[in-house]
Amino acid sequence: MKNNGGMPLIGDRFPEMDVRTTHGNMNLPEDYSGKWFILFSHPGDFTPVCTTEFYSFQKRYDEFRDMDTELIGLSIDQVHSHLKWTQWIEENLGEDIEFPIIADGNGRVAETLGLIHSGGGTATVRAVFIVDPKSKIRAILYYPAELGRNMDEIVRMIKGFKKSDKEGVAIPANWPENELMGDDVIIPPASSEKEIDKRMKQKKKGKIDCYDWWMCHRKA
Repeated sequence: MKNNGGMPLIGDRFPEMDVRTTHGNMNLPEDYSGKWFILFSHPGDFTPVCTTEFYSFQKRYDEFRDMDTELIGLSIDQVHSHLKWTQWIEENLGEDIEFPIIADGNGRVAETLGLIHSGGGTATVRAVFIVDPKSKIRAILYYPAELGRNMDEIVRMIKGFKKSDKEGVAIPANWPENELMGDDVIIPPASSEKEIDKRMKQKKKGKIDCYDWWMCHRKA
């Protein structure tokens, strides 16, 4: 993968790296080959917003695993800090953090992924990488320090990507509760006159719905 000193781009292969985590040493993305995984960075342990996020990720962990998706956290804190923090979460909030957290004490991983803001000191920014089973980065999300992540949206994105990959379709806004199409999916626009005619015939037969030849949708 090409990395020019900044954050990798959507469509790039996730960069190979050996990392130290709360579950021991791991190799990314090899250890998650054949699976979806979500790597999310946080500015630091023992911080309020990050604590709510880790709690929320853990509460949804079974749902992520049901979608064949793994989670892995990251910050520049050391392993012992991660372990004390997850212990605090379990003792005080009642959730055992089951997914690994990368201890990036020297900032090497954060630098590779472009997670150190030039004007924000040494703490990692709040980012999310969604990586598919072929180790390709499918989405990158950035959040400011004061705004926690929305787990529903991250779950929705995994479901949408899997649906898109399986059926060769696109996913409308707010799916599966789109204001125009409900839980339908979007058929890719026709690329020839012959295909336009075919779409219009399918519409007449009730197989698909269209607002126009370039904006057709169907049941998933």
